[in-house]
Amino acid sequence: MARRLRPEGLEFADSAPVRMSFVQEVAAAPERVYRALADDVRDWPEWFPAVTAVQPLDGDAGRDVRLWGGARFRETVLAAKPPEVYAYRVDVTNVPGVRALVEEWRLTPAGAGTRVRWTFATDGTAVFRGVARLARPGLGRSFRQAVGALDRRLAT
Repeated sequence: MARRLRPEGLEFADSAPVRMSFVQEVAAAPERVYRALADDVRDWPEWFPAVTAVQPLDGDAGRDVRLWGGARFRETVLAAKPPEVYAYRVDVTNVPGVRALVEEWRLTPAGAGTRVRWTFATDGTAVFRGVARLARPGLGRSFRQAVGALDRRLAT
């Protein structure tokens, strides 16, 4: 069953009860990484294994995202500031226990490449918060695999 979540703003990425950030560097310039994140959203499944489909909505102001395992998210883009920040919140999901979710991608120059920082910020029931904290290693692994695949994709 789909549930509507709290409509948090970008500041939630810094204040959420459960907040996880992961960082990895890639060889591509921030502008290229930003385009892959924000402009080429339909291509996410080609480099982010957890994502099975992304459909832009409302003139790119939102997205419909499907993940491996059946999770679905309807998202609103909170920040699209090329080439530095791309962030979105989940408005509706079928994931049980979640009450709010914001994801933020920050890109900073790193030598000839880019430092990619992904922040996963969420709140929910006590059980959900506990499960989210336990999922940290898996989320980190998923991020590293995805950003590694994106780096290889942008190198070609």
